[in-house]
Amino acid sequence: MDPLLISTAFIFGFLVRQIGLSPLVGFLVAGFILNALGFKGGESLHTFADLGVTLLLFSIGLKLRLKSLASPEVWAGASLHMTITVIVFGFGILGLKLADLPFFTDLTFPLVVLIAFALSFSSTVFAVKILEEKGQMGAMHGRVSISILIMQDIFAVLFLTISLGKLPSLWAVLIPLALFVIKPGLYRLMDRSGHGELLLLFGLFVALVVGAGGFELVGLKGDLGALILGVLLAQHEKSSELAKTLMGLKELLLVGFFLTIGLSGVPTLAAIGASALLVGAVVFKVVLFFVLLTRFKLRARSSLLASLSLANYSEFGLIVAAVGTSQGWLNPEWLVIISMALAATFVIASPLNTAADALYIRYRGKLCRLETETLHLDDQPIESGNATIAVFGMGRIGTKAYDSLSVRYGDTVIGFDFNAEAVAEHCDAGRHVIYGDPTDPDFLQRIRRRGTQARLALLAMSEHRANLSAAKHLIAVGFPGKITAIAHFDDHVKELEGIGVHAVFNFYNEAGFGFAEHAWQVMEGHHPQDVVT
Repeated sequence: MDPLLISTAFIFGFLVRQIGLSPLVGFLVAGFILNALGFKGGESLHTFADLGVTLLLFSIGLKLRLKSLASPEVWAGASLHMTITVIVFGFGILGLKLADLPFFTDLTFPLVVLIAFALSFSSTVFAVKILEEKGQMGAMHGRVSISILIMQDIFAVLFLTISLGKLPSLWAVLIPLALFVIKPGLYRLMDRSGHGELLLLFGLFVALVVGAGGFELVGLKGDLGALILGVLLAQHEKSSELAKTLMGLKELLLVGFFLTIGLSGVPTLAAIGASALLVGAVVFKVVLFFVLLTRFKLRARSSLLASLSLANYSEFGLIVAAVGTSQGWLNPEWLVIISMALAATFVIASPLNTAADALYIRYRGKLCRLETETLHLDDQPIESGNATIAVFGMGRIGTKAYDSLSVRYGDTVIGFDFNAEAVAEHCDAGRHVIYGDPTDPDFLQRIRRRGTQARLALLAMSEHRANLSAAKHLIAVGFPGKITAIAHFDDHVKELEGIGVHAVFNFYNEAGFGFAEHAWQVMEGHHPQDVVT
């Protein structure tokens, strides 16, 4: 990648990060500035961007459970939202056409539908970045958002197949059989790839060669292949490790994606005006998502956070514009118009998502009036029994802490996690673990206790922002016990202690102390005690 691109992206990403916004906003700004200076990204940057999106979809597949797509709020919610949006946006664009506004006057009815369809999608890249930064991919609203986006991606693939007139090869019907045949082999390769650079190369091989390359050979979209191969590997015990191994490379390549949006074209004043109208229309999409999700029995908070993560236009709109211009259907400036609208919605949605919980708390009374009387199963009140010690985040550290505390305090220990499958596994292993999201401001109010007072909360979630958010909510509602948390870096320790967390366990430092204690016991001939690893 060009040094100028790297430098500009870093500078603006860094500056934006200092004011509490997502770095992706800085990358977009960097693209616009480079564009204004006459810089052109070139083929290499677009290749980086495409690889980043492919790896993103592969990573989503690694975390996806197909049964989540069968939920009514997902398949019905996505379908209804798209249908209603296309109809409403279609009438709106026709109104602008009748008003003789530039770029709209030349649109025929099929092109009106085409643009409305393109604007009905939300960005997978944006939503995943926001949810990963907040550590909420596994939360109720995160799972619903991602599943809706997967449904939209399926609609997108169907559209592209039809609009380009490229029917898949007859060999495409053999894909299910091929996946069944290669699955055992891929699992064995994954087992034998270890934990370092070879595992990274395995992930790239499966995503880019087997998935994207294989599907393109039979006339299907490569991104779809990467997604499906990710789903194929999702049940392997190393799928989470593979996703983490790919994360750094995926994040780097996605910088190219955000830069390409800003570099997509030089707008005219008329194009800026047209894109501003499209940006205003995104409010309808957000409101419609919120209304539909609450009708499917999600709580107001889950519906709001899911809606805000989808409060944007999609990179798919750029693909539609590119198809339309290449076929001679659309004025080429529509590519610039949609690019600007997409970038603007990213810039606006980023701080809104950062402040999502604050917005919910401020307007909770009004938002909760739209909830249904019967709530979704995952949003029901939580029965905690006589528990007085709670472990939030039942990963490796949380599970070790839970098991150790259970030996001392018995059934007064309870675990919480927002990964439904992990909760089921813990319950099968005999642990008292309940599905719940401690980053939810209403979390403690949903817990029903049997007259016992909470004594201790252990925040053991893997994402620092999730632990920080949970600690703030616990302190805000006056949690009566002590609050402890884990952290990986000294600045994270200071941040947690600064808001009132009673004790912070620096994982790397304390693991070193534990290892020294373990070695000392062996040297002195004592039986070494288990330590958290």
